[in-house]
Amino acid sequence: MNYSIESASILDAAAITEIYNHYIRETVITFELTEITSSEMESRMEQTMKTYPWLVIKVDGKLLGYAYATAWRERKAYAATAETTIYMSPEAIGKGLGKPLYEALINKMKEDQFHVLMGVIALPNRESAALHERLGFSKAAHFSEVGFKFNRWVDVGYWQMIL
Repeated sequence: MNYSIESASILDAAAITEIYNHYIRETVITFELTEITSSEMESRMEQTMKTYPWLVIKVDGKLLGYAYATAWRERKAYAATAETTIYMSPEAIGKGLGKPLYEALINKMKEDQFHVLMGVIALPNRESAALHERLGFSKAAHFSEVGFKFNRWVDVGYWQMIL
């Protein structure tokens, strides 16, 4: 499958919002409870892209996934650590597009001289845990019942990569 990975643009916000809202509506992968608008996504992207990379993967011009980094914590001592995130369109799942997209984000983070990346995963999520581990992350923490969505408690695991 031919694909391109590029820096996200505000023009991608509508397609990114569509992907993200699927995960809000259908899964516990994100703990957001209410769908967001494209303008809210634009605002989030503009704020994040001031400091961190935001990448998209496209096949035949159609955006099928995105990955980005954000601040791990607000204190200055954490400046070289970032939280990484990846979301794929449901139609892209299992097509082998997530790995190159996430690898591109990791490589960009290395270029930008970050030191530690943190992947935060709602559990159970074998696919995401396996992707993180294939790319060199290792599980660093497990928090029980810290999120509540769809009338159930959800665990969260942290996967860490030292670059």
